[in-house]
Amino acid sequence: MEKTALDCSEAWPRGAPSEAQLTAATGSNGAEDSAADRPAWDSKIQYVLAQVGFSVGLGNVWRFPYLCHQNGGGAFMLLYIFLLLIVGVPLFFMELAAGQSIRQGSIGVWKHISPKLEGIGYSSCVVCFYVALYYNVIIAWSLFYLGNSFQYPLPWHHCPTDITINDTVKECSISSPTSYFWFRKALNITNSIEESGEFNSIMTGCLLAAWAIVSLAMIKGIKSSARVMYFSSVFPYVVLFIFLIRGLLLDGAMDGITYMFYPRLEIWGNVQVWRQAATQVFFALGLGYGSVIAYSSYNPVQNNCHRDALMVSCINFMTSVLASLVVFVVLGFRAKTIALGCVSKNIGLLNLKAANESHQPWWPHFNMTDPSSVSIPEYREWYSQYSSSVGLNITDCNLEDEMNKGVEGTGLAFIAFTEVMALFPGSPFWSSLFFLMLLNLGLSTMFGTMQGILTPLMDNFNFLGRHRTLLTVSSCALGFLIGLLFTQRSGNYFVTMFDDYSATLPLVIVVIFETISVAWVYGTDRFLDDIEIMLKWRPPVVYKYLWKYVCLLAMVGLLAASLLRMIFKGPTYTAWNQQTASEMTLEYPGWALAMIISLIVFASLPVPIGYIRSVLKTRGTRDTPSPEGAGHEMHRELYTKCNSTDQLESNSHHAPSQEDEGHHRINFLPVGNEQYQLLPQQEDEEEEEQDTGV
Repeated sequence: MEKTALDCSEAWPRGAPSEAQLTAATGSNGAEDSAADRPAWDSKIQYVLAQVGFSVGLGNVWRFPYLCHQNGGGAFMLLYIFLLLIVGVPLFFMELAAGQSIRQGSIGVWKHISPKLEGIGYSSCVVCFYVALYYNVIIAWSLFYLGNSFQYPLPWHHCPTDITINDTVKECSISSPTSYFWFRKALNITNSIEESGEFNSIMTGCLLAAWAIVSLAMIKGIKSSARVMYFSSVFPYVVLFIFLIRGLLLDGAMDGITYMFYPRLEIWGNVQVWRQAATQVFFALGLGYGSVIAYSSYNPVQNNCHRDALMVSCINFMTSVLASLVVFVVLGFRAKTIALGCVSKNIGLLNLKAANESHQPWWPHFNMTDPSSVSIPEYREWYSQYSSSVGLNITDCNLEDEMNKGVEGTGLAFIAFTEVMALFPGSPFWSSLFFLMLLNLGLSTMFGTMQGILTPLMDNFNFLGRHRTLLTVSSCALGFLIGLLFTQRSGNYFVTMFDDYSATLPLVIVVIFETISVAWVYGTDRFLDDIEIMLKWRPPVVYKYLWKYVCLLAMVGLLAASLLRMIFKGPTYTAWNQQTASEMTLEYPGWALAMIISLIVFASLPVPIGYIRSVLKTRGTRDTPSPEGAGHEMHRELYTKCNSTDQLESNSHHAPSQEDEGHHRINFLPVGNEQYQLLPQQEDEEEEEQDTGV
């Protein structure tokens, strides 16, 4: 229906709220009612620590080093930096600016642009809840290992003895003491996901403690969690530097660093490497969770969010490099220790052969009476020439093979690192320090993840906003109850399932719709205008093209690559076989595949549901006549069509004063040659969902 024309020269009430305008001035009459009571950071350092604490997590310590090592070392780092600059930083800046300007959580931000987009925020909340469920399990594991670190020798230093046969436990002797402690003592794991097993009582207690810590730290909102951030965000850096200094003094440290950074440029032609680099950028910055938006919404509007985006992204990358250095100096020491042990063992076998056999032409030329004097390259050179003659009991001792073992995920933290720390003098101290670092890394990320759930709900539902404490405690209690799924003996397999599939695809979908919302629905020029009013300077125009084309195409490409890989390769998981004491790759059973699909669909559904609901609601209100009986006006139509020329003339007669800049700027996305202006609403209508009409 055609709306009646309105005289555009009419003076609009100052501070009239604009549901399509992203800019809000601090303390202005036009700010939303909730903004007056909204908490704020006590200082800029609190905010930066919170953003850094959320974005820098366990993935920086055990995921980035693995990817760097597996995908070309220095070449992967260059690829990562490239994708960080053209995709990561622009999207991170976009979320920071949107949250800071609207001062709402993820639901409110996208609903503010258009009610059709509110489902994006709900999807973010669902994914955050998925991540919180299994992330707190990792914190529980860290608590378990931290509690076991205060004893000497460490319980994973030697294999236990089976008293029934008075010999070493077979499962431990076949694998290693650290693997046995992880799979049998910590997890008491089953052979597959199909064998659920009973609950692990000790791990259930650790999970309860982890949720209790999160609940207590967040019970007063950012005021309480920010105080914890001073320690939880800074302490991991102290520990990383201590481990780096200690690691550089170890034999084999430089071997590890050389192995890590050696560039293999041919990997740039591999599509999967690009996919892994883009995924790491995506998750390292915490895009799509809504936590970045939630944290920035507590900022003053004039805060320089562009500088924050560059600073946090840089800190995040440098932390990944620092963690990689620590990981590989330690793994280099571990690999060299194992390889030298292998050389000594084989030389001992050669000495037995020499005592029982006559002289052979393949006898080594090095000194077999002193195995410690034989270097690994010297032994491997001899072995490569005479391996066919020496028999099967003499093996190769490859430093690179040892570097490849146990360098990803939980295998790095709970197997490889624990093995190294057992070799350190004063091992309980180093073990306690390491797992306290993991605990703090996990908690700082967990706080941000929970803010991605709580802030949007409190902003969007007044009842929840008035009962912050009850909402926080209830959310943590619900998380613990559902988290009991992960404390079964098969719980580790469900952690892997959630980590691999529950967040990746839904988050990519969320970020695609976020980018479309800003770049194509709201408009990049208008978004840059709003940022200019906030920052008092205009960001470079390159962001316009990055948001509209580069970031959007990159996210669509990442989604397509992830889907194709899942379809063609098929979802699999790594299981521990107790009989063979080794890991094996298994396919998920049918019910587990259905569960994976359900998790992805459930997290993605709010986006189309929100759109359909808004469209149906809009159609319903259009069919309902106004209570005042005005046949031409609809109850929910907020905008009146103005002639573009009249709009320009009106603007030319009223030069913006300094006072005007402190109020809302009525600015809407032009549709063709028409302009739309906001009609004043009654106070009781301020809580309604407003549509920009785009």
